[in-house]
Amino acid sequence: VQLVESGGALVQPGGSLRLSCAASGFTFSNYAMSWYRQAPGKERELLAQINGDGVYTKYVDSVKGRFTISRDNAKNTVSLQMTSLKPEDTAVYYCHARYCPDNVCYSTSDYWGQGTQVTVSS
Repeated sequence: VQLVESGGALVQPGGSLRLSCAASGFTFSNYAMSWYRQAPGKERELLAQINGDGVYTKYVDSVKGRFTISRDNAKNTVSLQMTSLKPEDTAVYYCHARYCPDNVCYSTSDYWGQGTQVTVSS
């Protein structure tokens, strides 16, 4: 099982960035996917979730309207489009997978990527 994030970069405030996560080694469509982030000295924070067929999404208030999560089950990828970036969005961003067949989820089957750094600074 592997989750590999990409797309992290240094971006100016107000800019946009698209993160991608490539999944392999499991039946992707059976997993709900999420994006988390962790800033230095802070707890890991859940940002956005998407269910297995991509119909349902959920966002934390701090990114609602700025970030969009999407998935492509044919390519086994999940993405996070980020706009109107702020310095406080600076963090390592992680991709997360949870086994959720028929939208019933089991936390005993969770996978994490290694993270990608996003820095928002002028």
